[in-house]
Amino acid sequence: MPLTILYFAWVRERIGAGEEEVQTPSSVRTVADLIDWLSRRGDGYRAAFEDLSRIRAAVDQQFVPFDAPIVGGGEVAFFPPVTGG
Repeated sequence: MPLTILYFAWVRERIGAGEEEVQTPSSVRTVADLIDWLSRRGDGYRAAFEDLSRIRAAVDQQFVPFDAPIVGGGEVAFFPPVTGG
């Protein structure tokens, strides 16, 4: 399925891109599946997703847990937790 993936802050720095368009295999059905698939794409991805307690995700601009489905493509964003101050 075609998918736009956005990366923010240090996640973007580790991966080396702020955005990419990917064609995911049919086995990618949830955010967790996507993370697993991305982590196998190279060292930068593996480093970005090595500690999932430091990552948040959004699907089509809605915060979601990692077990959230990715239905019919769209957009997934990964970013560090947001803090106020």
